[in-house]
Amino acid sequence: MAPVVSASLGALAPLLGKLSALLTDECGRLKGVKEWISLVRELAYDTEDCFDKFIHHLGNGERHKGGFKEFFRKTARRLKTLGARRGIVNQIDNLKVRIREVKELKTSYKLDDIACNTSGQAVMDPRLSALFAEEAHLVGIEGPTNDLAKLVVKEHKPHLKVLSIVGFGGLGKTTLANQVYHDEFTKDMEIWDETKSIAKLRELLQDKRYLVIIDDIWSVLAWNSIKCAFPENNFSSRIIATTRILEVASSCCRVGDDDLIYKMAPLSKIHSERLFINRIFGPEDCCPDMLKQVLSAILKKCGGLPLAIISISGLLANRPRVKEEWEKVKRSIGSDLNKSQSLEGMKNILSLSYNDLPPNLKTCLLHLSNFPEDYVIERGRLLMLWIAEGFIPEERGLSRREVADKYFYELINKSMVQPVDISCDGVVRACRVHDMMLELIISKSIGDNFLTVVSGCQTVWESSQCFIRRLSVQHIDHQLASELAKKDLRHVRSLTVTSSSCIKHLPSLDKFESLRVLDFEGCSGLEYDMNGMDNLFHLKHLSFRRTGISELPSGIVMLHDLETLDLRDTNIQELPVGIVQLTKVEALFVTSYSKEIEIPVGIGKMTKLGLIYDFNITSSTVGAVEELGNLINLGILHVRFIVEREESHKYMRHAEMLVSSLCKLNLRSLCMYGGNSYLFELLDSWSPLPSRLLRFQWNGSYFLSKLPKWIVPALTSLLFLEMNLSEVTKEDLRILGELPALLSLRVYCNTVQKGRLLVQGRAFSCLKEFDYNPFYGGTGYLVFEEGTFPKLEKLNLPLAVSMAKVYGFYIGIEHLPCLKKAHFTLHNKGATSSESKAAAASIRKEGSLHPNNPKLTLWGEMKESGTDDEVNEKQSGSDEES
Repeated sequence: MAPVVSASLGALAPLLGKLSALLTDECGRLKGVKEWISLVRELAYDTEDCFDKFIHHLGNGERHKGGFKEFFRKTARRLKTLGARRGIVNQIDNLKVRIREVKELKTSYKLDDIACNTSGQAVMDPRLSALFAEEAHLVGIEGPTNDLAKLVVKEHKPHLKVLSIVGFGGLGKTTLANQVYHDEFTKDMEIWDETKSIAKLRELLQDKRYLVIIDDIWSVLAWNSIKCAFPENNFSSRIIATTRILEVASSCCRVGDDDLIYKMAPLSKIHSERLFINRIFGPEDCCPDMLKQVLSAILKKCGGLPLAIISISGLLANRPRVKEEWEKVKRSIGSDLNKSQSLEGMKNILSLSYNDLPPNLKTCLLHLSNFPEDYVIERGRLLMLWIAEGFIPEERGLSRREVADKYFYELINKSMVQPVDISCDGVVRACRVHDMMLELIISKSIGDNFLTVVSGCQTVWESSQCFIRRLSVQHIDHQLASELAKKDLRHVRSLTVTSSSCIKHLPSLDKFESLRVLDFEGCSGLEYDMNGMDNLFHLKHLSFRRTGISELPSGIVMLHDLETLDLRDTNIQELPVGIVQLTKVEALFVTSYSKEIEIPVGIGKMTKLGLIYDFNITSSTVGAVEELGNLINLGILHVRFIVEREESHKYMRHAEMLVSSLCKLNLRSLCMYGGNSYLFELLDSWSPLPSRLLRFQWNGSYFLSKLPKWIVPALTSLLFLEMNLSEVTKEDLRILGELPALLSLRVYCNTVQKGRLLVQGRAFSCLKEFDYNPFYGGTGYLVFEEGTFPKLEKLNLPLAVSMAKVYGFYIGIEHLPCLKKAHFTLHNKGATSSESKAAAASIRKEGSLHPNNPKLTLWGEMKESGTDDEVNEKQSGSDEES
């Protein structure tokens, strides 16, 4: 269990922490303990709800000066809140009665006498079977075994070398390490008893060459103790360590030995199918046609996890081989985790990782059960939801966003969630949860009454003594909607709807009076009764993203606790005037398909705003644009400057006020779309230098006539640069190449580049991504000399065939030592079909000679019998089949 009420629990926080430990231990198996903990949890929820109502109805509000007006104001307030005060008094009395009952139950269950750390029955280590797996039963192990064995024997240097195997629980780390040990290194070796003291081990190993496997290390602290037992004796000894935690894997290896971290990959589709079929039908048989479709669905849920495949195939081995039976197992995997002995081992392995998490991380992980299978969860959205739910405590020196970010990466570090879309600076933009881990956390969420998932026939309602606390609606029909309408929804804290087909069946919004989170993201064509929005006093997060709504509910201006408002990809025409009264809003997203949205007058009052996305400057008043300069906490700004060329003179004051505001702000990210020459002239002298700027983007139809003056090597924080530039010159490349931290550069041009551009010297020392993209035939020809782009991994480049022919089509790919992917677009104007093919052949040859064997993609190669506009696309490189 985790303390899943909120992060601001006061005196309840230590109690819930103790309950977490209690449930994790053996005594958590006792029915009385679980019932009592459930009562305490519900009591904590209701106590917090009572406090929140008290603060809302009876808070003092703003301070006023004394006198008759203040006397009458206080008197009127007391009369207005008389009913609310009586109601809260009754609630407090009820809470007192429940507290006494909980105390009496604790005494009757004799919980103080339970020894939580003892058990009358020995528990077998769920990882033990991996050490004694028969080699004939292993599938897909040959490749990883060979890869790891090569790492072990690689470079016969005398110093001790440690190799780490890191990956998700159940991937086969122990099996792989054990296989390498027995296949390659058991000759003339002795096995040491783990109970030997560190001193004795050091003495025994001091003059020996040894290979040791250390399985499942859970912390850096544990490794720091273990490594003391192994002397550095210059005999080329080896240690193989397995762990689920990337940080631990890194700590085991020497600094700079990152290539000795072996990241376990799931089984391929072919190996998964072979393992599954072998265990049910035997190695000689194959799966009947009638079962292939459901087999594919089951394997998808297993996600290449050997432990899951073995467990579920074991569950099916003794069942009738009919489609209906297999379908039933596929649907019930989540509930079977708690009931089936065949799946007990898998549940225990996955639970090891879950139980090792601290309480706050458990809460954040359970929250991921809000999202259906295979759902890609954007990192930014997830962090905002965690904060709104109250899961993120304040930590000294860190903002709540920074703490949430730390939790997110901890879950990735511990292999609990899978990263998706990693940018060149290492930032993970999104994540997903492995299907088996999702089944586990849904199971735990139901058991802890953390979340109720409404998803067709798999819906499990809460017990009669518990209220619904969080609601995730993924699929709902008339029958489920009828059942939901009968529930008491007053205590629901978050409502997340992930399918637009669900909306019409939902109970009306006025049933959900305690909501902190209301998330309709992705529900296109949203049609829902928003009456009662003005009564959602506790709401902190509201998202209509990708819903297409055209009008905001009028009650939105009453949401004074709102912190995030997401209106991206809607058809909103304008924001209500009263929106500026929501002074707690920290993130405001606005993008409409149908109209450019203007900045609301009075936005300067919203001083907590840290992010604004995506107002149009030219449709706003000059005063509203000027108010942007008052937003002292603003760090991320996305704006549009949409103007027709003949109307540019009308918006000179807008440009002046925008640049004036930018000079007052301390931005980390600025993205601009559109613009004109006057705006650029003003922005060209941005002062003081935006020293904190990490990202700058200028897109749209306007192309800058030259590189802005303020882009200089003194911008030591700038990581991402994307702009429309009429022409790239050799001097531009020199200046850009001196930016010390630049990781990603994208340049779009609209002027025909005459001649070849050489990238020389020690330029672009940190750059990992370079995208040079000419429009309107503005092609060019760049050549890389030795020493430039030493860390470049991804390249997107045009090639003017007729121009490149003069230089033998040479690009200089071999001078890019870290290159992994390259995309080339051939521009064939003025070139023949044979010249186009010669250019493509030259590029492929350069790629084939590169030691990394990078993945090359060519677009625009002319066919032999074709014309200039007939193109095709070809790939080469080691990743082509993937």
